[in-house]
Amino acid sequence: MTKLFQPIALLVLALFSSSFLTSCENEKPQSPVINHWISQSQEDLFLHVKADNTIVSNVLGKEFYGVYTLEGDSFLSINIPIQNEELMIDSMSTYFNEIGAPSLSYFSEGELVATRELGVTQSAMENQRFEILELGSDKLVLEDENSVLYSFIVKMEKASMQSTFSFMSILRGLLGMAFLLLVAFIFSTDRKNIDWRLVGIGLGLQIVLALLVLKVPFVKSIFDVISKGFVTVLNFTKEGSTFLFGNLVTDIDTMGFIFAFQILPTIVFFAALTSALYYLGVIQWIVYAFAWIMSKTMKLSGAESLAAAGNIFLGQTESPLLVRPYLAKMTKSEIMCLMTGGMATIAGGVLGAYVGYLGGDSVQEQQIFASHLLAASIMSAPAAIVAAKMLVPETNPEGIDRNLNISKEKVGANILDAVSTGTRDGLKLAVNVGVMLLVFTAFMYMFNAMSFQIGEWTQLNAKIYANTGGRFEGLTLQYILGLVFSPVAWLLGVNWSDAVMVGQLLGEKTILNEFFAYASLGKLKAAELFTEQKSIIIATYALCGFANFASIGIQIGGISALALNQQSTLAKLGVRALIGGTIACFMTATIAGMLF
Repeated sequence: MTKLFQPIALLVLALFSSSFLTSCENEKPQSPVINHWISQSQEDLFLHVKADNTIVSNVLGKEFYGVYTLEGDSFLSINIPIQNEELMIDSMSTYFNEIGAPSLSYFSEGELVATRELGVTQSAMENQRFEILELGSDKLVLEDENSVLYSFIVKMEKASMQSTFSFMSILRGLLGMAFLLLVAFIFSTDRKNIDWRLVGIGLGLQIVLALLVLKVPFVKSIFDVISKGFVTVLNFTKEGSTFLFGNLVTDIDTMGFIFAFQILPTIVFFAALTSALYYLGVIQWIVYAFAWIMSKTMKLSGAESLAAAGNIFLGQTESPLLVRPYLAKMTKSEIMCLMTGGMATIAGGVLGAYVGYLGGDSVQEQQIFASHLLAASIMSAPAAIVAAKMLVPETNPEGIDRNLNISKEKVGANILDAVSTGTRDGLKLAVNVGVMLLVFTAFMYMFNAMSFQIGEWTQLNAKIYANTGGRFEGLTLQYILGLVFSPVAWLLGVNWSDAVMVGQLLGEKTILNEFFAYASLGKLKAAELFTEQKSIIIATYALCGFANFASIGIQIGGISALALNQQSTLAKLGVRALIGGTIACFMTATIAGMLF
């Protein structure tokens, strides 16, 4: 296996080196002052220093266009036109120039503010001189003649929405996939019995699904139609929320109000809708179609196929209802497949909330991310099977039951009862999500308060702030998680400049939960801190699952209530299921990164 990885690593290194050397050859030396700077303390202050010696700024209180001169890297002098419209002209004088043409000078409180010569009026120029106290690739500190400090960081350009599909992205994806398969191989309970045929077919299904969704126009258009319908339904939730909460839904833009009055109601509504569709048999019909494909191609048991397909649409405790009659007799490998599938996919109830987080108020962006999230949940189903079957291989593949029989169990006596049941379950989920975010956020800030103080004592905060271009304030939990998971983010295909931020999200998802991570992703995306749109897409796919430590307890409690004899098996497989669910989500993200 080492022999397989070495040529790939050398080829990737060679390509990186070539790209780096090429960029160095093409780059023209220029002063580091030339950049688009934004204030660290005030959002409306900026300083855009251009290479043609012009400058755009509002650092002196109003936006203006002017010119500048540099005295080495020590002083920055800015010549700007005096803002005449704000001054009262109280006097003027007339004189004749050397050719006898008349010229007018306008004054305000004894200060020359403009001249008029040959029918043309020009504003007088005011000179402002700043001392450059600090100048780096991502930070600029100036001091004016009145000893006022101005601190700036580099403004990150908005991530491009264009695809970056290339030969290099394919290589990065192959390297990342090899790493994930190696992790699954290392943690396997029985490496000799791994069914490599099943692994190959599962990866093939993922790639085919990804190609269909991301590259085939016809299939992509179908997903676009589904996404538009999904967003339309999502907006119905807002109507219900507006009826109940009034202007709190539409007039308040703070994150707390948006979460409480827009995101949480979405969870309740989609839980009720899912319950109604389950009662009507719509979900079962769709699940059966997906299960049939996986059963025939991957040679799974009927229970495994149904549970894996059910996890695409249902939660990790609702999906086992589809195979309730089989739970008591399922093998260890089948239970592992059930648990991993639950951690690798998301429920329809929270899907709407994630679309709201990532899409914001833009209907177009909501549709884009709805399509990606739907694709992620579908692609993660075969990925979960691959991860589960590598971690806990089936020791008796010939003895499993391959019949596809969905449980006839209904959720409610009629459709109204089903909607009521779904509403109650959605309310519990919404409250659970809300209080978990409350507690986790509080604990995070408590940890950050202690770690930030350590950063102050060791002077790490300033270095972290400077090295990350202001994206991290200092030694915080987010930064620590970002550092730990940044190599993994890079292996998934994320640009190194975004790897720490995406690593932060991967850490938050695993240690806290995916809802917290999607909230962070939404904030980072809104702040335009990513350098590539591809990083946002990869993060969207990587976070699309319930693979976190809290889910271990949820699955043990939820599934054992349906099959008490499996409780000890569930407990033993909990951590491995978490690893499997994480690997599955990362596989999906890697493939999406290869093809985007």
